[in-house]
Amino acid sequence: MNLSNHSSRRRHHHSSSSIVETSRKITKCCFLCIIWFIFSFLFIIIYCFNSPPYSPAIATLSRSEIPIPNFTDSQSPIPDSIPGNSSSIDGCIGKYIYIHEIPIRFNRDYIRDCKSLNKWHDMCRYFVNEGLGMPIGNPHKMLMNSGWFVTHQFSLEVIFHNRMKRYPCLTKNPSMAVAFYVPYYAGLDVSRYLFDSYNISVRDSDSLDLFKMIRETGEWKLMGGRDHFSVAGRITWDFRRLVDEDSGWGNKFMVIPETKNMTILTIESSPWDKNDFAIPYPTYFHPSSDTQIQEWQNRVRKQRRKTLFCFVGAPRPEMGASIRSEIMDQCRKSRQTCRMIECIDNKENCLKPGNVMKMFLTSVFCLQPPGDSFTRRSTFDSIVSGCIPVFFTPGSAYVQYTWHLPKEFSSYSVLIPEGDVKHRNVSIERFLSEIPKGRVVSMREQVIKLIPRVVYADFRGGSRKIEDAFDVTMDGVIQRVQGLKKEMEEGRKDSEEFDEESSWKYYTFGSTKPHQWDHYFNRSNFLQ
Repeated sequence: MNLSNHSSRRRHHHSSSSIVETSRKITKCCFLCIIWFIFSFLFIIIYCFNSPPYSPAIATLSRSEIPIPNFTDSQSPIPDSIPGNSSSIDGCIGKYIYIHEIPIRFNRDYIRDCKSLNKWHDMCRYFVNEGLGMPIGNPHKMLMNSGWFVTHQFSLEVIFHNRMKRYPCLTKNPSMAVAFYVPYYAGLDVSRYLFDSYNISVRDSDSLDLFKMIRETGEWKLMGGRDHFSVAGRITWDFRRLVDEDSGWGNKFMVIPETKNMTILTIESSPWDKNDFAIPYPTYFHPSSDTQIQEWQNRVRKQRRKTLFCFVGAPRPEMGASIRSEIMDQCRKSRQTCRMIECIDNKENCLKPGNVMKMFLTSVFCLQPPGDSFTRRSTFDSIVSGCIPVFFTPGSAYVQYTWHLPKEFSSYSVLIPEGDVKHRNVSIERFLSEIPKGRVVSMREQVIKLIPRVVYADFRGGSRKIEDAFDVTMDGVIQRVQGLKKEMEEGRKDSEEFDEESSWKYYTFGSTKPHQWDHYFNRSNFLQ
């Protein structure tokens, strides 16, 4: 064997292998450089074409002038909402909401001083679980083991604000926002002064101070507040004091010039004013998932109902036009078909969710007469129970919750004219028993389908596909603001030109022509 030749061949082979390996590395590096260049080029193109349009009004604001919402530990920070991520942008175009940062004296401080909110009840327990209240459990074994809370009817501002913090399309950039949310707890503010002798300057001070600040912001000046909205978790009449006298009721939050431009969300709106829109009262049910909603709907469908109709409430003897006494008299006389929880001597009985829900779950129809005002939280408790609501004026629901309830009113409810009850021209038992069974089944199914739209889901439960009352409300707010923007761009004033006294007709039917319900909304009847 020639070791010299063998060694020479080995050196030649090793040299050839090194050249090949070096060549491969160079080729690989060139390929990676080309890929990097292509992706960099595409990123620049996408970023430039998705950049928000230039807005002179916003451009005048410095970064320090743009307020950024304060977040508690339980909140996720607001994304910067800077274009570049097409998957997040596509779902939020035209839906971005900007939350005004306001001093905590206008919201969280009211909760910290919760013992002052109601002179008869301790409200503090209702604000745990971010406004949902304490868990109920499953009294009477008729509910579910989770998803049910002792929620106060006036907790909506807290519930809505906490849900708003988790809205998926929040932005810090005002130029991207379609609407601006003011997280003022107007209902908690005024509730401190409703049942004691406070002068009007004290009652009005917080709302006047807040909007003196808000109207000076660049965000407000874009549309004069027409793209701003807030939630007032009490009925509209607590915020519409028309006289500057200490004897007047409530404060003037909804009648000051700033809020008359805004969209105010209330649990009961005024039929004769343009700036407030009713959204559902909070119920006891706050499902945390789609599965929980569907499970409850199926349970309600199978529920046996032995009682034809029921009523939960108290008479209003001091109100001459009230029909509650007549309704309660009729129920007592219809012992075989009507049941009742009287909230007179033992009001605690009516404040226990288990008692109320058991009554509604075992009844076919639930009577919903007006009380101190047009609407009742009980309407939504009955819908959640699959109990068909019976109204006595269209002011109790039909012209109120136009975003959440069907326009085909008879598809889910019954209307018995209050005048017929007052003058004893109708037997409620006979009227309801004569409704065909097929129609009753159809109405109940429609009521059950409405459940998701009238409940505020437990926002801590993660993502859901089924829209709840909050989702429906946000759709309504965004559509309204977009409509107002379009009017301004086209130089129209459709939303301002109709008679405010006919607001209930305009928002319900899109017309102010004479209507068969006009007699229900003759304002002079309510001023007597």
